Amino acid sequence: MAMTGHVLILGGARSGKTAFAEQLAIRSGRRPAYLATAEALDAEMRDRVASHRAGRAAQFTTIEEPLALSDALIKAAADHDVILVDCLTLWITNLLLANEDVAKAVSELGATLVQIKAAKVILVSNEVGLGIVPDNAMARTFRDLAGSAHQRLAEICDEVHFIVAGLPMTLKGATGREPRIHEA
Repeated sequence: MAMTGHVLILGGARSGKTAFAEQLAIRSGRRPAYLATAEALDAEMRDRVASHRAGRAAQFTTIEEPLALSDALIKAAADHDVILVDCLTLWITNLLLANEDVAKAVSELGATLVQIKAAKVILVSNEVGLGIVPDNAMARTFRDLAGSAHQRLAEICDEVHFIVAGLPMTLKGATGREPRIHEA
């Protein structure tokens, strides 16, 4: 399997994974892009998105794409040497709500990552499989699809990091190069 230089960063909610990914992206390239998958569907999410945009405005070109992630990555790779995708679990949620085939989209994403050689792609995702079994079918489906996606993407990526309490643990790939996490 060809090595891509791509990175998968996993962790729980508010674990520091995005801060870790942002610092890694800034250190990894001169023309970083931030590919956001969130959709601001309510006031709280609009405020959250605005805050995130303002915090990274000077350092990243922001691209927003809730569904067509592979197409957006291909386009972004033409102009950027590093692309931070935040986050895969929101993307999977968007696909589920749009009645899209998540497994097919993940396979397409994997094939796209293998094709992208001129840019480093840093994928951020929530690890959702560490808790109790969800009590409803949709939540169990989501958990299963996210877990399968993480396994597939971890195979493809050269580096995989798990962030807990702001501390990175390297699961695959380079060690000793992790940026320090500084939360504002």
